[in-house]
Amino acid sequence: MQEPSNTYESWLLKSYIDQMSDQHSSQALSWRRLYLSRAKLKASSRTSALLSGFAMVAMVEVQIDQPNQHIPDALLVVFGVCTTLLVTVHLLALMISTCIVPNIESVSNVHNITAVNESPHEKMKWCVEVAWICSTGIGIILFLAEIGILCWVKFYSISQNTAIASTCIVIPATLLFITFALVFYKRLVAHKYQRHEEGLKELDNLVTELNVNNDGHIRTV
Repeated sequence: MQEPSNTYESWLLKSYIDQMSDQHSSQALSWRRLYLSRAKLKASSRTSALLSGFAMVAMVEVQIDQPNQHIPDALLVVFGVCTTLLVTVHLLALMISTCIVPNIESVSNVHNITAVNESPHEKMKWCVEVAWICSTGIGIILFLAEIGILCWVKFYSISQNTAIASTCIVIPATLLFITFALVFYKRLVAHKYQRHEEGLKELDNLVTELNVNNDGHIRTV
């Protein structure tokens, strides 16, 4: 009599755990990662398009060929290198986003829970992270540096005090941005770790409670 009961109780335990832990299932986590990857790529594409366009306009519109201007060659080299790096980094992020987003969008619009396996967001996770870091990390730092260097190129022959004042603003802003990025990622990792730990504890408590109830039921039988 105990063997059928054990079989039934084991099946009931497994079914109940599967039902209660559906939000922690691999499919649910895969869909969550898919939507996160899509959001990162869209944000990266918008940011990269805006900042790279601004850098190109700044490089084209800045007037450095006037006869009364005497800009050092080293400053022009730094300006050209920074602008080129800025545009290149953002175009890299834009290219990755443009190539991957359509494949993710085509899967996210399908109302089928198993369709997530057809999305390339898992195999190309490193590409998504590269686009995100290039656009919101390296790209913004280069953009802030571009603003400071542009002020020197623009105001070097007119008023160096203006360029110095602009630099005094850009440097703290850059440090503030780096600090915010480090704190943000640290708290984000801590939040993810806490959520995973809470989920594991809930499942562990659920298994313990069901085991205790099943043992009591078996003894009664």
